[in-house]
Amino acid sequence: MTSGTTAPPPPANLRRIVAASLIGTTIEWYDFFLYGSAAALVFNKLFFPDSDPLVGTLLSFLTYAVGFAARPLGALVFGHFGDRLGRKKLLVLSLLLMGGATFAIGLLPTHATIGSAAPVLLTALRLVQGFALGGEWGGAVLLVSEHGDARRRGFWASWPQTGAPAGQLLATGVLSLLTAVLSDSAFGTWGWRIPFLLSGVLVIVGLWIRLSVDESPVFKQALAQAETRKATHATDAEKLPLVSVLRHHWRDVLVAMGARMAENISYYVITAFILVYATTSAGVSKQTALNAVLIASAVHFAVIPAWGALSDRIGRRPVYLLGAIGVGLWMFPFFSLIDTGGFGNMVLAVTVGLVLHGAMYAPQAAFFSEMFATRMRYSGASIGAQFASVAAGAPAPLIATALLADYDSSTPIALYVVAASVLTVIAIGAAKETRHRDLADIEASAHAKPSASRAADAHIV
Repeated sequence: MTSGTTAPPPPANLRRIVAASLIGTTIEWYDFFLYGSAAALVFNKLFFPDSDPLVGTLLSFLTYAVGFAARPLGALVFGHFGDRLGRKKLLVLSLLLMGGATFAIGLLPTHATIGSAAPVLLTALRLVQGFALGGEWGGAVLLVSEHGDARRRGFWASWPQTGAPAGQLLATGVLSLLTAVLSDSAFGTWGWRIPFLLSGVLVIVGLWIRLSVDESPVFKQALAQAETRKATHATDAEKLPLVSVLRHHWRDVLVAMGARMAENISYYVITAFILVYATTSAGVSKQTALNAVLIASAVHFAVIPAWGALSDRIGRRPVYLLGAIGVGLWMFPFFSLIDTGGFGNMVLAVTVGLVLHGAMYAPQAAFFSEMFATRMRYSGASIGAQFASVAAGAPAPLIATALLADYDSSTPIALYVVAASVLTVIAIGAAKETRHRDLADIEASAHAKPSASRAADAHIV
């Protein structure tokens, strides 16, 4: 049985663990977002050249969405083995898969060279990216959450979340630099490959750092307890993590999925679809749009730890609700500012949108971690987060582009984000506050009364 409170690790160890998670997630999100930006800028011409420009963009975003479709499978597989074998091993594997797929995209022949096989291969590599990312997020945030203590978990666990804007910043920065120094012809011919090939170098750095950290002490303690139970109750077979999640935590999975609706949809409308809307409807150059996302991503990176720290003070739910309501209300001013065509207005629109998004994204890591018991936490957090991405982030740029094509107006797109915000407000409203939960206590409660599952549920749901 665990003690009532888990002792926090020395600050130096915790900072090293945070750095390992942050650098790894930055690389993984760099790879994932690089594809999204390239899909908006060049993939429609390189892999779908026979289509109308807007139709080509839709097809390009369709391959982009395929990556999200693979994320739930990654969540299931990585969650299962992460709960059985540990967080660290699976994080190393996810980094290798993501980096390898991204590097391979940089070597991929285009439609002009191999015809219809090009988009097929592109789609296959995108599936690998999605599979890897589906397993990455849960492991990275849990490694930090399970090393820290409840008092500052929101702050420390928010740092792996900054890997998303850091990856966006890095991907957009590299693309912005290349589009600035290369002609459109050179960028479309060979320049677009450089950011994808750069992933190979980044993966080597990420692996070196990730291999240097220790496994989560909470997980090791839970694993030892499971081995003891197995030895003393030889007839009791340990249930699969997925089965345990669906039995004890199905409400939490639904809450996590609902919580991600506004967060996921708003993010991809603000950062990916904006590259299409600004260049086609607002008449802004792609360089200007990229620079606006670049500046806003830097601010996004800075505010996430602040939102995480605030969630330690006032709770996960109030901060999350602030972000969900705020981003829904901001969508109409967001598009109005972009329609002016001014660079300053575009930076303001994207920056405010991402700051409000950060209020949801920052507490998410600690919030989801605190919902689940240790031996099903990787599965539970990953399933809740990644299954939602299929309905939220995956089709978001696709739906937004289709709405723009059908209505030639931003109003339906804004209403689409508002609807997502309403779903998230409902989900968070139904959730319980978790900021004071000790992760070891959750594990203890889950096994305190194995013969009375309802009593256990009262502790861990």
